[in-house]
Amino acid sequence: MGQAGKTDSIRTTKAILDPTLAAGRPSHARLEMLDGWRAISILAVLAAHMLPIGPKSWALNEPVASLGMAIFFTLSGFLVVSILLRDQNIIAFAIKRVARIVPLAWGVLIVTFVMLGAGFPEWRANLLFYANLPPFYLMHLGHFWSLSVEMQFYAAVGITVAIAGARGLWLVPVVALAVTALRIGTDAPVSIVTWLRVDEILAGGTLALLLHERTDATRRWLNRIPFVPVACLFLLSATHLPALYWLNFPRPYLAATMVGITVARTVPLVSGLLVSRPARYVASISYALYIIHPLTMFGWLGAGEGWAKYAKRPICFALTWAGAHLSTFYYELPINHRAHRLAASLRVGRAGSSAEPA
Repeated sequence: MGQAGKTDSIRTTKAILDPTLAAGRPSHARLEMLDGWRAISILAVLAAHMLPIGPKSWALNEPVASLGMAIFFTLSGFLVVSILLRDQNIIAFAIKRVARIVPLAWGVLIVTFVMLGAGFPEWRANLLFYANLPPFYLMHLGHFWSLSVEMQFYAAVGITVAIAGARGLWLVPVVALAVTALRIGTDAPVSIVTWLRVDEILAGGTLALLLHERTDATRRWLNRIPFVPVACLFLLSATHLPALYWLNFPRPYLAATMVGITVARTVPLVSGLLVSRPARYVASISYALYIIHPLTMFGWLGAGEGWAKYAKRPICFALTWAGAHLSTFYYELPINHRAHRLAASLRVGRAGSSAEPA
């Protein structure tokens, strides 16, 4: 592939990774600060999964991972709803979403399951993305639960738009509130089950919907909210402290509000970090970082206790970063480029067919 072709491919994949507002809000404007949030989310997850965070008695790793995933899901919902508000071509949407998620996920899954001898039920549940549902099939790739939540959301929102068009997206905030109510009613502060977790994605979708349909009012509202208190409440929303336990339930909306404030206005110090070059790079390889990182802690690299184990972590991080870079730019990029071209050709063909006389 020539340099020009490689540049086009990189731009194509960035178009997939970076949420945009719908036409006229402004037209195809790239919200670069979301790269920073994506970088923060993956770095939080990597730290929680690969490093000791604070004294062991504080049990901070799980809360940090939950916060990272809440930001990640918020961005995912924002992206998907933004795309569907702009274009209700469900076939094109499905092609691009499948191309974005499946090739690397299935590649890692196949290699891992062959090496570890996974059984057929686990193969089926993970290949079809329902491994996060009871009775659960996450023995060998536990982090794939989030891919199941993602893909189930893609399917549900795609079917909704196929039936009801863009108007169907107004179900997003309704279902978000219903899921949160269910979490409260069942006392589920953090869960991997879709109907007890998907409100984090739906909250991001609600933000995109409000910015598209109620742009001025939403921006005015976001401009009035101070960033620091919202960010502090979000950081406390995964706490185990009994007095703050209730903050676990509005976490999706705190994450969406925190991200939305940075979309609506410049936040001193924060906005500069979010649009920095390192943040853009980390964001560009974030999906591959997430998929690959557990594989670098198998066998000897993950063995041991205490410092004997964590002394090997620099090697794990180096392997994770190298693998993610190679995967993103030399494996995923060509696939996503072809998927975009296929989606574009289907859109053009459909438009041409509709223009022909009956």
